Amino acid sequence: MNDPEDKLFAARLSDMVSRCERDSCPQYSAFLDERQCAAAEQWCRRNTGGLCTALWGGFPEARRRMLTVYPDFCEDYVMESFPMQCLTFTYRKEDRLTHRDFLGTLMGLRLKRETVGDIVTGEGMAQIFVTDVAAKLITGSLSKIGKVGVKVFDDRPFSLEVKQEFQEMNGTVASMRLDCIVGLAAKLSRENAAKLIRSERVDINHFTVTSVSAELHEGDVLSIRGSGRFILAGTEGSTKKGRIHIKLRKYI
Repeated sequence: MNDPEDKLFAARLSDMVSRCERDSCPQYSAFLDERQCAAAEQWCRRNTGGLCTALWGGFPEARRRMLTVYPDFCEDYVMESFPMQCLTFTYRKEDRLTHRDFLGTLMGLRLKRETVGDIVTGEGMAQIFVTDVAAKLITGSLSKIGKVGVKVFDDRPFSLEVKQEFQEMNGTVASMRLDCIVGLAAKLSRENAAKLIRSERVDINHFTVTSVSAELHEGDVLSIRGSGRFILAGTEGSTKKGRIHIKLRKYI
């Protein structure tokens, strides 16, 4: 954590730990994005001493999650005490509302992004995790998403199926170096892939990497600005010329 934003984030985490030690009770963050969640896990492994930590976003697959730091004697209730609510929005099935529609309307209420967790949409229904404070504002003032009338409920459990679709991609690479795999994923020459990496436009597991020779491993998440996000799903042997067969899954 070297840049000013990372240092500020680390200071916020340190403050959570200090308050937890002082008050002997759980401390909770606002919603963190995926990179912040990964950074928080790294920081907490080194800096929380005998305190416990957990990340939770309302359901197991949530991408945006809150961090809690707590003493071990709070284990029995800490997971039920996250300051978040699941809001359920219902509307006519013929009205198609997207993640962007909901987020745009919520930001139009001048809510900070950190007060809104995952937004899951379905047919005629959406469910959104928000902070307790944001929930009061939304339930008290929101009746439309764009031009579509909605009803808002704060007493329904999360029930929507979380679907993530992928496009399967197969190919061969000379090695498991980052520039090779970025070239395959983004359909670029190795030289142009290297330029992309050096210009800080490629992340591995939510952290920017500028070394073209960094190696990827099965399960790594690769984000390429302008090309999308991919999972390295695995390798399947080599060709006669020694190139490696790899499988990528692109998020759709």
